Amino acid sequence: MAAGLSIQGRALRYLAQRDHSRVELERKLARQVEDLPEDPAAAQIARVLDTLTARGLLSEQRAAEALVGAQARRFGGLKLRQNLRARGVAPEEAAAALATVADSELARAHALWQRRFGAPATDAAGRAKQARFLAGRGFGGDVIRRVVQGLAEDIDND
Repeated sequence: MAAGLSIQGRALRYLAQRDHSRVELERKLARQVEDLPEDPAAAQIARVLDTLTARGLLSEQRAAEALVGAQARRFGGLKLRQNLRARGVAPEEAAAALATVADSELARAHALWQRRFGAPATDAAGRAKQARFLAGRGFGGDVIRRVVQGLAEDIDND
């Protein structure tokens, strides 16, 4: 980060790279302005973030939708929710963003399983390995069971 950038300049630089949640951007800016006295720096950051929000440059909804859109192909709802929480997205915004991909959970899990394994496991150890893989990617138990047991064949009917 360039030494002479203002707080607003730094915030705009971060937002030019990708959408951020307010909490996430606040954390990043606070690390960058450690040399300023604490109270004025926090107040300056809050004012800058308020201004960016009012101008529509900082949007929780857009940040949540961007994260879900970018990661939905590789992760299930549980992992997506965890990633949204880690970035400081408000629970209401996270729920709204997750609702956009909730209907495709089974299809996404099946596609991921298909890319990784290609065929059903022939033994219990193989099925357990496949289930652990999907669980690690944040898919729920019912979805995992349906995919690993081959019950996801009629995905279009769900």
